Amino acid sequence: MPYGEYQYSVDDKGRVIIPPSFREFVEDGMVVTRGMEGCLYVFPLNSWQRIEQHLTELPLVDPASQKFIRFFYSGAAKLKTDSAGRVTVPPTLRQFAALEGNVMVIGAPNRLEIWNEERWNDNLTEVMGEVPAPELLRTLAA
Repeated sequence: MPYGEYQYSVDDKGRVIIPPSFREFVEDGMVVTRGMEGCLYVFPLNSWQRIEQHLTELPLVDPASQKFIRFFYSGAAKLKTDSAGRVTVPPTLRQFAALEGNVMVIGAPNRLEIWNEERWNDNLTEVMGEVPAPELLRTLAA
């Protein structure tokens, strides 16, 4: 599992560096798509295949499921890092996540996330002001 957070910049060509410690996680390629809270999710190909399977099992007649599938799947792009460990994020995804200037590349269970640095800091401030759910506290204490 990837963990940690790293600050980088988006270059003029829309490329973001994948931190060296995360590169093995996505060495066979990745799928980048819209994430929740305005960030991008980066899944290694093997994880994405499992996600696709789950998406195909959602009910076709459920409007909420179909809205989520459209949001999540339509923005997806299959990518690979270049020889310098950079990935070129498509313009529509850069726009969605407001990726310009400084960005944060963070580890999360089964994925990476790419955040606009300001959004990331706002998210951290918000989380620090919230009391964790009792179930989460019990899980962490176990």
